[in-house]
Amino acid sequence: MKGLLSPLKTEHRDRLMALAREVSFPAGSRIFEEGRKADRFWIIRTGSVTLDLHVPGRRAAVIETLGPGELIGWSWLFPPDTWHLGAEALSPVRAHEFDAEAVRRLCDEDTELGYALALACAQVIGRRLQSARARLLDLYGPYAGGISP
Repeated sequence: MKGLLSPLKTEHRDRLMALAREVSFPAGSRIFEEGRKADRFWIIRTGSVTLDLHVPGRRAAVIETLGPGELIGWSWLFPPDTWHLGAEALSPVRAHEFDAEAVRRLCDEDTELGYALALACAQVIGRRLQSARARLLDLYGPYAGGISP
């Protein structure tokens, strides 16, 4: 398995996957909205998902497109457990869904697993922040749209 779970030990991955349930989202469906309660997360099996950021007075800015093996949603990991971005199925999506509370309990019980999962999520967060920064500069920076001084 690639993506978020690949750095985890097999035993940790198996324990985490025991909490998963399979779900699907049709193309165009909203998976979650920025600012709402983050009580679950997903790992994409098939399909693609866009992450977007609300921009006042404008259309939501698509920050990144995710594919198989990638994590949808990390906001469940930190209080106040609200989504920092929105997500929409770009194509039909099949995913593993995890209940955040159950995963946090598992991490409390197995601190080695919890540390490994937190580290894997932190790497995702770092990449997403860089992606968001680059995308927003592309869209709204001083040279956005090819306009130069």
